[in-house]
Amino acid sequence: MRDSRGDVIVAGAGLIGLSIAFELAQRGASVRVFDRGEPARAASWAGAGILAPYTERIEDEDLLALCAASLAEYPAFVERVFTQSGIDAHLRLDGVLYAAFDDEQLETLRRHTGALRDRGVECELLDRAAVLAAEPWLGARAIGGLLKSAEGHVDNRRLGRALVAACAASGVVVERVAELRAECDRRRALGVATPLGFVAAGAIVNACGAWASSLEGVPDACRVPVEPVKGQMVALSVPAGFVRRATWVPGAYLVPRDDGRLLIGATVESAGFDERVTAEGVAGLLRAALAAAPALSSFTPTESWAGLRPGTPDGLPFLGATPLEGYFVASGHYRNGILLAPATARLIADAVETGEAPALEPFSLARLGTEAAAERRITHA
Repeated sequence: MRDSRGDVIVAGAGLIGLSIAFELAQRGASVRVFDRGEPARAASWAGAGILAPYTERIEDEDLLALCAASLAEYPAFVERVFTQSGIDAHLRLDGVLYAAFDDEQLETLRRHTGALRDRGVECELLDRAAVLAAEPWLGARAIGGLLKSAEGHVDNRRLGRALVAACAASGVVVERVAELRAECDRRRALGVATPLGFVAAGAIVNACGAWASSLEGVPDACRVPVEPVKGQMVALSVPAGFVRRATWVPGAYLVPRDDGRLLIGATVESAGFDERVTAEGVAGLLRAALAAAPALSSFTPTESWAGLRPGTPDGLPFLGATPLEGYFVASGHYRNGILLAPATARLIADAVETGEAPALEPFSLARLGTEAAAERRITHA
């Protein structure tokens, strides 16, 4: 580590914060993680774990490149976590299917297939028979689909538990505190203040997710404009293997779990920090799922929940160093936090360790107020 004290504090114990702490500890750093809530909860617990940069139709080329790189890193990442934790995160890279139910949708998928092949992405446009052979549970209205072979999903709740255990095995101290405040002078970050006292650090990483902008003690020039974007989900109990792979349909996506749950998500709502599940939100998800697959109507809903994604004005995360020496940010991942955990951990650790991470330049706080950022904000809106 660059600082003689060699200590790093990570604010936020979600998948992003825990992944960063794990990576830094594996490189020999002494790391402490602080969070006001339970580790690996919030958006990290609430998501579906889809790893699908091309299905998500990410338009920004820098973000797409980062997401694709992180997807490629996932197998080695979960293997390293498993080695330290003994917990299998159930990574499944067996493809993601996007189903079409009318000619217009199929034509859109056909054009997308051509664009993906131009990029060298392995994918296959399926006709009706092939779609129903791949996923027989889809309804009779399905007329085709697009299968992206390298995409997939991970059980994010299991990954969270695995990271907590892997961090502990690597010497990371994870603490739950009622309050947390960054302590800084005019030049650099010094540490954090907690109800139990001051903790010095050579570096602080803000990985507070949807709460990143509310970390106290941070200079205004380093405050990240992150806002919560609510997402509701519901789970059905289905027979094992009924749904074989993550599947997108108009208005929803469906992700199978090995324990028999079928996750259906997710709404996109500007509701502040309101994490309530609503009848309207759940009903909308079920309508979309049942319109695509009436066979799901006989299965029992077993769980519903909501989480808060960290959104940004231009749709890009804030990653890397800030104008305050020793203060780093890793937030604003929006819908791609689980996907981006491996690459974010690697690149933030590079920035903390060496002061250099060129790949993070497009995601710097310095982009705020630039013409390019303004154009992205207009497009994102």
